[in-house]
Amino acid sequence: MMKSSERHRFILEALQKNGSIEVSDLSRILKVSSVTIRKDLDILEEKKLLYRTHGGAILGDPYISTRHVQEKKNIHPEEKERIGKKAAELISPGDAIIIASGSTVCSMAKSIPSNTKLTVITSAMNVAGELLDKPDVEIIQLGGTVRHTSASVVSEYAIRMLENFSCSKLFLGVDGIDMEHGLTTTNLMEACLNKAMIKASMKTIVLADSSKFGRRGFSKICDIDAVDHIITDSGLPEKIAEQIRESGIRLTIV
Repeated sequence: MMKSSERHRFILEALQKNGSIEVSDLSRILKVSSVTIRKDLDILEEKKLLYRTHGGAILGDPYISTRHVQEKKNIHPEEKERIGKKAAELISPGDAIIIASGSTVCSMAKSIPSNTKLTVITSAMNVAGELLDKPDVEIIQLGGTVRHTSASVVSEYAIRMLENFSCSKLFLGVDGIDMEHGLTTTNLMEACLNKAMIKASMKTIVLADSSKFGRRGFSKICDIDAVDHIITDSGLPEKIAEQIRESGIRLTIV
């Protein structure tokens, strides 16, 4: 029989690989009782190495608090840059697109070639700022109340503006992606605006580094089946990657 330290190492390695684990599976694989596994999980949670869920565990606390966009920019910057560059490759000359708010979509805005003829609708002031020196990009800035933490605007007026547009693609940043709960953000009005963006777009492309998966923000944007394409990095657990592919969503890992 494995020592407790060996079980703990196995549990953490399984979490790193799959993103989540179930008590019943661990009990069967490790050939110990469910009670023993629950005690193991409790110990690891006390050490802040995982987060207990009903019937199992995940790597960290799934609930996200609001962070300033400047702080977010410094989290996984290399991954965000790769994701942004790959997303920019999906833009075609003459496109009319929506770019939502967030540090990853801002990285995408930086990567758009200066000579690309394009119309961009955005709620994000930092995204608009990145596009100002690209003379062939027409910028439509949505109006409303500025959220300082996200450098973006939210309002009923912005939602009504979107009712007048039809765009080929939406490039959406999110705070959390949960295969059961869907896409989420930490702000209610941001979620409402994102829903309107999805409605105004023919295709929804989500840009999210792998740390966003298995997590939830306060406000739900949409179910996972509203997404057409997800671009993320190689840190995505294979189990989640398989679920995304099985759902019919295009997955690009950079």
